[in-house]
Amino acid sequence: MSQVPAATRALKVLRVLAAHPDPVPLERIAREVGMPRSSAYHLLAAMAAEGFVVHLPEERRYGLGLTAFEVGSGYERQAPLQRIARRPLAQLVDTVRYSAHLALPHGRDVLYVIEERARGRPPLVTDVGVRLPAHLTASGRAILAALPASQVRALFPSRETFVDRTGRGPANLTALRAVLAETRRRGYATEDGDVTRGFASVASAVLDHNGHPVAAVAVTFPSEDETATERLVGPVRQTAELLSRRLAGPRPA
Repeated sequence: MSQVPAATRALKVLRVLAAHPDPVPLERIAREVGMPRSSAYHLLAAMAAEGFVVHLPEERRYGLGLTAFEVGSGYERQAPLQRIARRPLAQLVDTVRYSAHLALPHGRDVLYVIEERARGRPPLVTDVGVRLPAHLTASGRAILAALPASQVRALFPSRETFVDRTGRGPANLTALRAVLAETRRRGYATEDGDVTRGFASVASAVLDHNGHPVAAVAVTFPSEDETATERLVGPVRQTAELLSRRLAGPRPA
């Protein structure tokens, strides 16, 4: 039981509002937070006074306020995911002896924000700041496989949205769906030569408290190492799960 129930309820309200694409009626907020309608009304009024919530009287609904946006912007500025991930990625590299990286979703691409290079290994195309097509990379496939089918369809509405690098990889939505279905079945993503010939990768998604993919951990290795995938899957998934737990924070009892 929380020692500060009012604060816990306010945070739950923010989570409810953030989970919906549109403003939410009072009755639904009260139901999802698990509190009486009158109590929810007074809590929302207090949160609105502080700018965390905005009331839309014409629609009789509530949405996130400017202060909540400012908190989110502060999160982006502090880049906590990169801070949380750096040491676990370094430990992953020490364990597997191959280079590892952390990638974030960026539209139809993934953006690489951390690369931990193993000693003696050659530089990779996945350097910090590089963007690559999500449907070709193991990192991108791990992220896309955790998204709703409708969101994947919105990202890839036509053949023209499928970029080709080496002549390999899915070139249409049907092929991508098959790749993502296999990724979900296995529990991890792979690619071999789809980004750079002669190199393969294995990746696992990092999920937030809502189960939404916010990043992916991947390790890249020479394709000639035929047993690498089965050796790497465990450490890669363990690292991604560790980051997911740290990112989401402790679960309420």
